[in-house]
Amino acid sequence: MSDTKPISDSTPFQKDIFDRLLAGETILPNDPQMGRLREEAFAVKVLLNQMNSSSNPEDIVQILSRILNKEVQDVAVFTPIYINSGKHISIGKNVFVNFDCTFLALGGITIEDEVLIGPKVSLITESHPLNPKERKGLIGKPILIKKNAWIGANATILPGVTIGENAVVAAGAVVSKNVPDNTVVGGVPAKFLKTI
Repeated sequence: MSDTKPISDSTPFQKDIFDRLLAGETILPNDPQMGRLREEAFAVKVLLNQMNSSSNPEDIVQILSRILNKEVQDVAVFTPIYINSGKHISIGKNVFVNFDCTFLALGGITIEDEVLIGPKVSLITESHPLNPKERKGLIGKPILIKKNAWIGANATILPGVTIGENAVVAAGAVVSKNVPDNTVVGGVPAKFLKTI
């Protein structure tokens, strides 16, 4: 055997698939690391099953910390909650997450301090290429929810969106564009309603 590294070790595929998604790279279905996404989702599901069946707030926060691989503080989560990967989720202090929320987080989710997230909210950081030949690929774009924002029940925040500080997203809104600080948006697609 030769001591030289195989050519494949120098290919871009050697960079971690989670980091590449976080960087906005399009990941195609034939990517050699694609199976890691499924492995991660099923590993997280084991922890989610434990968390979602618990009625002890301290246990819920402890399991959530394991899912995110970082300690969360002063966070209240009403289960169930659904997460496909916790690697790139950051949750600040004094955050409240209501029942039945979904976080598809391969593109990265940052939730700053004092945020309120209503029931059935979906934070979706992942999308697919428009090109039909690449449609089964994945693209990640981060979501940032700034301090003291309130996301109303059944709202959907789409990839790449920043929700401004103190902003309010009305119930049922679908947010595809950034929301400025101190504003209220609502509707499908979400539009400016008023300044707070």
